[in-house]
Parts: sequence; structure tokens; C-alpha cells
Amino acid sequence: MKLTTRIGLNLSLAMVPVLALWAALFYFAMVDEINDEADDALELVADRLVVMVLAGEELPPKSSIASNNSYTLRRVDDAYASVQPHIRFEDADFYVAEKEEWEPARVLTTLFRAPDTGWYELRVATPTFERADLKETILYWVIFLSLLLLVVGVAVTMFVFRRGMAPLYRLLRWVDNYTPGHTVEPVPSGCAITEFCRLSEAADQMAHRAELLYDRQKQFVGNASHELQTPLAVLGNRIEWMLGHFELSEEQMTELYRLLQTQRHLVRLNRDLLLLTKIDNRQVPESSEVDLVALVRREQELLGEIYEEQQIGCRMELPPHFTVRMNESLASVLVSNLLRNAYIHSEPQAEVEVVCRVGELEISNTGSEPLDAERIFERFYRHAKREGSTGLGLALVKAICNHYHIDIAYRFERQRHCFRLRF
Repeated sequence: MKLTTRIGLNLSLAMVPVLALWAALFYFAMVDEINDEADDALELVADRLVVMVLAGEELPPKSSIASNNSYTLRRVDDAYASVQPHIRFEDADFYVAEKEEWEPARVLTTLFRAPDTGWYELRVATPTFERADLKETILYWVIFLSLLLLVVGVAVTMFVFRRGMAPLYRLLRWVDNYTPGHTVEPVPSGCAITEFCRLSEAADQMAHRAELLYDRQKQFVGNASHELQTPLAVLGNRIEWMLGHFELSEEQMTELYRLLQTQRHLVRLNRDLLLLTKIDNRQVPESSEVDLVALVRREQELLGEIYEEQQIGCRMELPPHFTVRMNESLASVLVSNLLRNAYIHSEPQAEVEVVCRVGELEISNTGSEPLDAERIFERFYRHAKREGSTGLGLALVKAICNHYHIDIAYRFERQRHCFRLRF
């Protein structure tokens, strides 16, 4: 989850209870204010009626005191008056004689005593159906405005946060594109935020150390591979000389042949490492027009003879010519390693397929399960150890493709491992 998304989610979760509390307090405050206004109006009506009763005046019709008010007046005894509050407000149903039905109303009940006639209970009511609609409208608007405030608040906060975090995202894009040994843009800088400036400086220092270590590693591998060439060649010559000039037992010859095979494996490994170092150091000879079809046919003939005993077939769909511009030696290594990899990892009596179309070369071989597409081009990665494999073949292929901007892809379908090159 992105940082901005997580912050927006946490901000929303934090604001929801706050806004809910605010909405509830605001709603009940408004309702209380509406009730206070209604109660004040009822008190005015009740005071007028009490004055009229005490003055002995004739009371108005029970439904015409005010536009929507009604009242009832009755005498009560001293016992009732002693146990009831002298004034109280409540929400209750009030009978409207004109409509002959009960309506919800806000009711004021008050007790007062006339000097001559004793205690009276006066109940004044005002219908609340309009106030109920008003309360409902206020509730809807409070909910709507709360949600709107939440959405707008989170959106504005996210916008401001993204603007403030822009230097971090630029630095992250730079880190994603950075690869030791490759030319990249300078580390983004120029930010006014102290922490981001320090982070950019740390990234720049990290990149400098990585480049230094990478150069040292390339230099070491190149020097080591170069220095190993002569000793390995001498070792191979000595073993071959011993095989040709000494009378050896079968067991001794077997051991010497094993040593010779190991020496040849080391020679191939050393040669591949040296070639990888040259490609990494951009020490590649000049390019020329190379016919890949001719290279494929030549390499297939050689491998067909080598793997003839295993009866590995090869089906080819090739045009007359397919010319690309690259170094001929590297083109040969590219084709050779892909074909050799297909033959090495094929079972006896299997079939290798080579298909060349416009701008594409695809080489496939049978297999039982897919390879790790994320690691298959790493150095020394081998899904299964096979004789003749150094673990550098596909790494060399990837390095050559990167140098010439050739797109290489691996897929596993129809029980076949497929490597496709797009020029």
C-alpha cells in the first residue's frame, strides 16, 4: 500500500468519530434550541391564560389562542397539586377537536392557584409536525455536510501531502532506475525540506560507493580471468602430454580424463567471465552486418553431431537470411549459448525448435516444469545441474542483449521452454 493511501485511510478513520461526535452535538444543540423556542412561546401563551383566569376574564376558544396552539384547563384538588411539579415540558400526543384526531405536540403543563376557586391545571400544546420535519431536515443536512467535510478534508490533505512528498517520489523513481555500471541521471536535489535533502545526499553517497565497488569488482574479475588463462592452458597441455607419453593403467587414464574435463570446464568458465567483464566495461569491438541464419545453421550442425548419440532432433523454420548489426563474435556467442542451452537441458530423443520471423528469433526445448523467470538470467543460477553447463550462458546472453538493446523474454508453454529475441 502506498504511503499516501495509508495516510488517507488513517486520516479518514481518525476523522470519522470526530465528525460523528461533532454532528451529534450540533444536531442535539439545534434540537434543544428549537425546543427552547417552542417552550418560550408556550410560556407566553400560558402566562396570558393564567392572567385571564385570575382576572376573571372570559377565556378564548380552546383552539384560537394562537395560530396552531390548543389548551385545556381543569380544576384539581390540593392533594394532586402537592405531588405534581408546578411547570413541566414534554412531548406528547394532543387531541385536536377540529380534526378529531391526535397529533404530536410540545406540551406545557403548569399548576396555579386562584384565590377564590383553588388549584387549576393548564395544559398548552403546539403541534410539532412542522418541527419534526425541521428536525429531520437538520439531521439529513448534518449527515450530508459531515460526509462532505470528511471527503473534502481528506482530499485537500492528500493533495497537500502529495505536493509535499514530491521530492521523495522523484528520489524513489531515481532509485528504481539506478543500476551500478549504467549511466543514470544525477540524484534529484534542490528541495527546501531538510530531511529530503539529507536523504538525497545519502542516496548520492550510496550510489558513489556502489559504483566504486562495482568498478573494483569488474577489475578484479577481469584481472583474475586474464591471469588464469595461462595456468589453465598449461595445465591442459600437461594433462594431454601425460595421456600421450605415459603407459597408464585404465584407472589412471580415467582420472586424467576427469581432470582434463574439469580443466576444460574451468577454461569455459574463465572465458565466459572474461567476456562478461569486457561487455560490462563496454570493451566491445566494432559492429558489422551479421547473418543470424548462417550462425544458427552452423551452430546447429556442430551441436547435432555432439548430441547425436542422444538422438536430439532439431526443427528449424528459417528464412534465407536474417541480418542484424552487431559484433560477429558476440552474435556467435548469443546464438551458440541459446542453442547449447536448449540441447544441454533436453532429454534424449527430444526435439529443439528454432523459428525465425521478421525481427524475431525463438529457440525452444521440451521441459517438465517452468523455470524461475526472475532469476533465470542471473550469473551461476542453474535450475538443474547438467554436464557442460557453467551457469553463465544465459547471463552472457542477457548482457549481450542489454548491450545491443535486444528484447529477450522467457516463457513456458505446451511443456516447452521458449526464449524469444526481438531485434
